[in-house]
Amino acid sequence: MTTELRPALPATAVRAWRSPWLSFAARRLGRFAVSLWVLVTASFLMIHLVPGDPVRAALGMNAPASVVEARRSLLGLDDPLPVQYWHYLRGLVHGDLGVSVSSNEPVSSVIGQRLPATAQLAVLAFLLVLLVAVPVGVTMAVATRGGRRRGAELGFAVTAVVLAAIPEFLLAVALVYVFAVNLHWFPVAGQQGPLSFVLPVVALAVGPAAVLARIVRVELLAVLGQDFVRTARAKRLRARRIYLRHALPNAVTATLTLAGLMLTSMVAGTILVENVFAWPGLGAKIVSSILAKDYPMVQGIVLVYGVGVLLVNLVVDVLLGLLDPRSTIREA
Repeated sequence: MTTELRPALPATAVRAWRSPWLSFAARRLGRFAVSLWVLVTASFLMIHLVPGDPVRAALGMNAPASVVEARRSLLGLDDPLPVQYWHYLRGLVHGDLGVSVSSNEPVSSVIGQRLPATAQLAVLAFLLVLLVAVPVGVTMAVATRGGRRRGAELGFAVTAVVLAAIPEFLLAVALVYVFAVNLHWFPVAGQQGPLSFVLPVVALAVGPAAVLARIVRVELLAVLGQDFVRTARAKRLRARRIYLRHALPNAVTATLTLAGLMLTSMVAGTILVENVFAWPGLGAKIVSSILAKDYPMVQGIVLVYGVGVLLVNLVVDVLLGLLDPRSTIREA
C-alpha cells in the first residue's frame, strides 16, 4: 500500500495565509459584502412594503386603469417577486436603477446629475470640520491640561454643547435670515457661484465641528498624561514637536472613528439643508420624490446614500488598521 505525498506549501505562503492583515481584510470585506446585500434587499423591498398599489398612488386615483397597468408592466411589478428581485440585481450590476414614475427619466441619470452637488456640500463641510475642530481641540487641550483655566474649559464645553444641539436645518434658516435676507452678503438659495456654498457648508459643519473639537481635547488630554509625553518633556523637546508629532498622532484613532461617523451623518444632513437652500442635490430630490410618491426614485437615492455610508465606514476601518496595527493583530 502506497501513500501519496503531497508537496508542502512554501513557508512564505503559510506566513501570508496566517497574516493578521489578510484576516483583517477578509473580515472587513465580508462585513461590507453582507451589509451591501442587506441594503440592496431592503431597497428592493421598499416599493413592495408600501400599502396599496404604489403605481396607483404615484399616478393618482384619477389615472386610467390602462395607464396604471402599462406603468406596472414597465416597472416589472407584474412578475413574481423572485423574478423581480433577479431583474433588480441584474439591473444594479449594469447601473440600471429603474425609471422614474413621475418623469419617465432613468433614475441613474437623475442621480448622476444631482450627486455631484450633494457630494460637494458634504466634502466641503467635512474639510471645514477638520480644519476647525482639530486646531481648536488641540489648543483647548494644551491650554486646560492639568486643571488650568477652568473658566475657559467651562466656556468651551458649554459652547460646544449648545452648538452641537442646534439642528442643521434650524441653523440653516437662521443663517439665511441673518446673512442672506438682512445683510445680503450671500445668495438666499440655489447654486450661484462660490458664495452660494458658504451658508449651507457652515450649517452642516457647525454642530459636528463642536462635537469633534470636544473629542480631540479629551483624547489629547489623555495622551498628554502618558509616560512617553513626560519623557519627551524631560528631553526638553520643543512643545510644538511634543504636541503635533508625539501626542496628536496617538490621539487620532478615536477622532478618526468619530470623523467617519460624522461624514456619514453629514451626507444624511444634506437632505434638510438642501431643501432650505433649494440646492440642486439628492436631498432636495428625495424629498420631492417622497411627496410625489415616486418610489423608484426614492429607492435609487436611498441605495446611493446607503452605499456611501458603507464605503465611508470601510475606509475608516482601513485607516484605523493602518494607524493602529496593534488593534488589527489583536482582532486577528
